[in-house]
Amino acid sequence: MSQLLQRVQDYLWPRGTGGDIWAIVDGARDRYIYWFLLNSHLTQSCLYSGLKTQALAEAAPYLIQLYRDDRLTRRLIEEGWGSSWGVFLKYDASVHPLRRHLRSFLRVRDTSGRFLMFRYYDPRVLRVYLPTCTVDELRTVFGPIECFWTEAEDPGTMLRFAVTGTKLRVDELRLD
Repeated sequence: MSQLLQRVQDYLWPRGTGGDIWAIVDGARDRYIYWFLLNSHLTQSCLYSGLKTQALAEAAPYLIQLYRDDRLTRRLIEEGWGSSWGVFLKYDASVHPLRRHLRSFLRVRDTSGRFLMFRYYDPRVLRVYLPTCTVDELRTVFGPIECFWTEAEDPGTMLRFAVTGTKLRVDELRLD
Protein backbone atom coordinates (compact mmCIF):
# COMPACT_ATOMS: atom_id res chain seq x y z
CA MET A 1 0.00 0.00 0.00
CA SER A 2 1.37 3.41 -0.94
CA GLN A 3 2.16 5.97 1.74
CA LEU A 4 -0.27 8.44 0.16
CA LEU A 5 -3.13 5.93 0.27
CA GLN A 6 -2.30 5.02 3.88
CA ARG A 7 -2.28 8.69 4.97
CA VAL A 8 -5.52 9.52 3.13
CA GLN A 9 -7.22 6.54 4.76
CA ASP A 10 -5.85 7.51 8.19
CA TYR A 11 -7.34 11.01 7.83
CA LEU A 12 -10.70 9.79 6.50
CA TRP A 13 -11.03 6.95 9.02
CA PRO A 14 -9.03 7.96 12.13
CA ARG A 15 -10.86 5.40 14.29
CA GLY A 16 -10.77 2.47 11.87
CA THR A 17 -13.50 1.36 9.54
CA GLY A 18 -16.97 2.80 9.15
CA GLY A 19 -19.58 3.67 6.58
CA ASP A 20 -19.85 7.40 7.27
CA ILE A 21 -17.37 8.48 4.59
CA TRP A 22 -18.68 9.39 1.15
CA ALA A 23 -17.19 10.71 -2.06
CA ILE A 24 -18.71 12.77 -4.82
CA VAL A 25 -16.85 11.78 -7.97
CA ASP A 26 -17.01 13.74 -11.21
CA GLY A 27 -17.50 11.53 -14.24
CA ALA A 28 -16.48 14.43 -16.47
CA ARG A 29 -12.92 14.31 -15.14
CA ASP A 30 -12.15 10.83 -16.52
CA ARG A 31 -14.15 8.36 -18.63
CA TYR A 32 -12.84 5.58 -16.41
CA ILE A 33 -14.91 6.80 -13.42
CA TYR A 34 -18.26 5.78 -14.91
CA TRP A 35 -17.03 2.30 -15.83
CA PHE A 36 -15.45 1.95 -12.41
CA LEU A 37 -18.84 2.71 -10.83
CA LEU A 38 -20.67 0.25 -13.08
CA ASN A 39 -18.43 -2.55 -11.84
CA SER A 40 -18.52 -1.47 -8.19
CA HIS A 41 -20.53 -2.94 -5.32
CA LEU A 42 -20.28 0.34 -3.37
CA THR A 43 -23.53 2.17 -2.56
CA GLN A 44 -23.84 4.92 -5.14
CA SER A 45 -26.31 7.41 -6.53
CA CYS A 46 -26.12 9.78 -9.47
CA LEU A 47 -26.70 13.40 -8.46
CA TYR A 48 -28.44 14.11 -11.77
CA SER A 49 -32.01 12.91 -12.35
CA GLY A 50 -33.56 11.77 -15.59
CA LEU A 51 -30.39 11.19 -17.57
CA LYS A 52 -31.39 11.08 -21.23
CA THR A 53 -28.12 10.06 -22.87
CA GLN A 54 -25.21 7.73 -22.22
CA ALA A 55 -22.82 10.66 -22.61
CA LEU A 56 -24.53 12.58 -19.80
CA ALA A 57 -24.54 9.49 -17.56
CA GLU A 58 -20.80 9.10 -18.12
CA ALA A 59 -20.09 12.75 -17.27
CA ALA A 60 -22.41 13.06 -14.25
CA PRO A 61 -21.39 13.43 -10.60
CA TYR A 62 -21.97 10.36 -8.41
CA LEU A 63 -22.25 10.01 -4.65
CA ILE A 64 -20.47 6.88 -3.36
CA GLN A 65 -20.27 5.40 0.12
CA LEU A 66 -16.71 4.35 0.97
CA TYR A 67 -15.19 1.84 3.38
CA ARG A 68 -11.58 1.91 4.55
CA ASP A 69 -10.60 -1.68 3.86
CA ASP A 70 -12.48 -2.01 0.60
CA ARG A 71 -10.33 -2.69 -2.49
CA LEU A 72 -12.49 -0.41 -4.68
CA THR A 73 -12.21 2.44 -2.18
CA ARG A 74 -8.43 2.03 -2.22
CA ARG A 75 -8.39 1.94 -6.00
CA LEU A 76 -10.53 5.08 -6.26
CA ILE A 77 -8.18 6.98 -3.94
CA GLU A 78 -5.00 5.73 -5.62
CA GLU A 79 -6.16 6.46 -9.16
CA GLY A 80 -8.09 9.67 -8.50
CA TRP A 81 -5.97 11.52 -5.94
CA GLY A 82 -4.16 14.41 -7.59
CA SER A 83 -6.45 14.27 -10.66
CA SER A 84 -9.38 16.24 -9.18
CA TRP A 85 -11.77 13.28 -9.44
CA GLY A 86 -13.91 14.55 -6.57
CA VAL A 87 -14.30 15.40 -2.91
CA PHE A 88 -14.84 13.38 0.26
CA LEU A 89 -17.25 14.08 3.08
CA LYS A 90 -18.31 12.76 6.47
CA TYR A 91 -22.02 12.10 6.92
CA ASP A 92 -23.62 9.52 9.19
CA ALA A 93 -27.03 8.60 7.75
CA SER A 94 -28.65 7.12 4.65
CA VAL A 95 -27.93 8.07 1.06
CA HIS A 96 -31.35 9.60 0.21
CA PRO A 97 -31.27 12.70 2.47
CA LEU A 98 -27.62 13.30 1.59
CA ARG A 99 -28.32 13.05 -2.15
CA ARG A 100 -31.28 15.45 -1.79
CA HIS A 101 -29.07 17.92 0.11
CA LEU A 102 -26.22 17.74 -2.41
CA ARG A 103 -28.55 18.04 -5.41
CA SER A 104 -29.78 21.39 -4.12
CA PHE A 105 -26.42 22.98 -5.07
CA LEU A 106 -26.13 21.69 -8.62
CA ARG A 107 -27.83 24.73 -10.16
CA VAL A 108 -27.23 28.28 -9.06
CA ARG A 109 -28.26 31.68 -10.40
CA ASP A 110 -25.77 34.25 -11.53
CA THR A 111 -26.24 37.97 -10.91
CA SER A 112 -28.37 38.31 -14.06
CA GLY A 113 -30.70 35.51 -12.92
CA ARG A 114 -29.49 32.84 -15.36
CA PHE A 115 -29.14 29.27 -14.10
CA LEU A 116 -25.63 27.80 -14.14
CA MET A 117 -24.32 24.37 -13.23
CA PHE A 118 -22.24 24.57 -10.05
CA ARG A 119 -19.50 21.95 -10.05
CA TYR A 120 -18.77 22.27 -6.31
CA TYR A 121 -17.73 18.58 -6.25
CA ASP A 122 -14.56 19.50 -8.16
CA PRO A 123 -11.86 19.98 -5.49
CA ARG A 124 -10.45 22.92 -7.47
CA VAL A 125 -13.83 24.64 -7.06
CA LEU A 126 -14.74 23.64 -3.49
CA ARG A 127 -11.41 24.63 -1.95
CA VAL A 128 -11.75 28.14 -3.45
CA TYR A 129 -15.51 28.52 -2.87
CA LEU A 130 -15.86 27.53 0.81
CA PRO A 131 -13.54 30.28 2.18
CA THR A 132 -15.68 32.91 0.40
CA CYS A 133 -18.94 31.82 2.07
CA THR A 134 -20.80 33.75 4.74
CA VAL A 135 -21.80 31.94 7.93
CA ASP A 136 -25.33 31.34 6.60
CA GLU A 137 -23.96 30.02 3.30
CA LEU A 138 -21.63 27.67 5.17
CA ARG A 139 -24.51 26.34 7.27
CA THR A 140 -26.53 25.78 4.10
CA VAL A 141 -23.71 24.05 2.21
CA PHE A 142 -22.66 21.84 5.10
CA GLY A 143 -26.18 21.09 6.33
CA PRO A 144 -25.93 17.57 7.81
CA ILE A 145 -22.33 17.11 6.62
CA GLU A 146 -19.69 17.12 9.36
CA CYS A 147 -16.74 17.96 7.09
CA PHE A 148 -15.35 17.91 3.56
CA TRP A 149 -11.89 16.83 2.43
CA THR A 150 -10.24 17.74 -0.87
CA GLU A 151 -6.82 17.46 -2.37
CA ALA A 152 -4.95 20.76 -2.20
CA GLU A 153 -3.38 22.39 -5.22
CA ASP A 154 -0.33 20.39 -4.15
CA PRO A 155 -1.67 16.80 -4.03
CA GLY A 156 0.80 16.08 -1.23
CA THR A 157 -1.63 17.96 1.04
CA MET A 158 -5.22 17.15 1.97
CA LEU A 159 -7.53 19.98 3.04
CA ARG A 160 -10.19 19.37 5.68
CA PHE A 161 -13.06 21.87 5.85
CA ALA A 162 -15.43 22.06 8.83
CA VAL A 163 -17.65 24.69 10.39
CA THR A 164 -16.69 25.52 13.97
CA GLY A 165 -19.11 27.90 15.62
CA THR A 166 -19.40 30.74 13.11
CA LYS A 167 -16.16 30.10 11.20
CA LEU A 168 -14.86 27.84 8.51
CA ARG A 169 -11.97 25.79 9.79
CA VAL A 170 -9.45 24.67 7.18
CA ASP A 171 -6.83 22.11 8.21
CA GLU A 172 -3.87 21.35 5.96
CA LEU A 173 -2.97 17.68 6.37
CA ARG A 174 0.36 16.51 4.93
CA LEU A 175 0.34 13.19 3.10
CA ASP A 176 4.10 12.64 3.04
